[in-house]
Amino acid sequence: MVTRDRFDYSGAVAESWKRQMLLNLVKLRYSDAPVFLDVGQIVSGYTVQSTFSAVGNIFNSSGVVPGVPSSSIGLGAQGQFIDRPTITYTPLMGERFARSLMTPIPPPALMSLIQAGYPVDLVLRLTVHVVNGIHNRYGGDARARPAQPEFYQLLERLRRIQLSGAIGMRVRRLDREEALVLTFRQNVDPSIEADTLVVRQLLGLDPRGGEFRVVYGSVASDDKEIAILSRSVLEILVDLSSFIIVPPADVAERRVSATAESDAGPSGPIRPLIRIDSSQDRPADAFVAVPYRGSWFWIDDRDIPSKRLFSFIMFIFTLVETGSKESPPIITIPAG
Repeated sequence: MVTRDRFDYSGAVAESWKRQMLLNLVKLRYSDAPVFLDVGQIVSGYTVQSTFSAVGNIFNSSGVVPGVPSSSIGLGAQGQFIDRPTITYTPLMGERFARSLMTPIPPPALMSLIQAGYPVDLVLRLTVHVVNGIHNRYGGDARARPAQPEFYQLLERLRRIQLSGAIGMRVRRLDREEALVLTFRQNVDPSIEADTLVVRQLLGLDPRGGEFRVVYGSVASDDKEIAILSRSVLEILVDLSSFIIVPPADVAERRVSATAESDAGPSGPIRPLIRIDSSQDRPADAFVAVPYRGSWFWIDDRDIPSKRLFSFIMFIFTLVETGSKESPPIITIPAG
């Protein structure tokens, strides 16, 4: 039972989380309210019952046994197996969850993702508004804007530096407080040295400095500092939802805004962070798909960048504090 249930429940919960995340992205695209429901507990109850019976009857009216003209024999067996799991769902709500959803991700957490090997261009495109005064793209209808051309140039250079291993981070004590410091390694390939110089020029950093403080903000206080105005998880979801390709009929009926054009970078058009298609019929080969307002929204199973980004979003969402001081309503559904 453990071998079967552990894999079956794990797969079912993972699939439901994927569909819930995609559905909430689509709802945000249509200016609908997202709702998150957590699987609190799964309790499996098993019942095994079995019975066996044997009956023999001999009836002889004449009293002569040897002939046994009237007799009967009966055998009976019965078995029953019941698997009745009880699943508890807990709505994610309350002040603590709402604040966590709207609180910007701390810059040290973003730097930790980069240090762990996640592409620096992906992390910055997804999670920051501004780096030292250079603005990123944002797709929310209320304050949609394209990225500044310098932003994509910065990402391209930083990605090459990261691949060369010439960028690093460490914690240093400054003024009795611990501060995150970004470092550029010396004695590197001339092409990487040129990229490092361009990055320092774009960010307004000291061209001879080797260590730079990483702080929260939009503008650095001096040329030894990198200010990052990071996004909240809610802002990340809103921005990602702007990439969803919605049905033209919904745009014509003004149910949703049209999908914005892609930004242009130094090497041409910038690929969207994620591609979520829509169709009237359920897709045959989808990584994840959900129905909404009579249409299907889905990610192609052959779209590796979108699959990776979607899985990364699931990981980013774990940074949100889901606890709450209040006792939220609990729905318990016994599955028969």
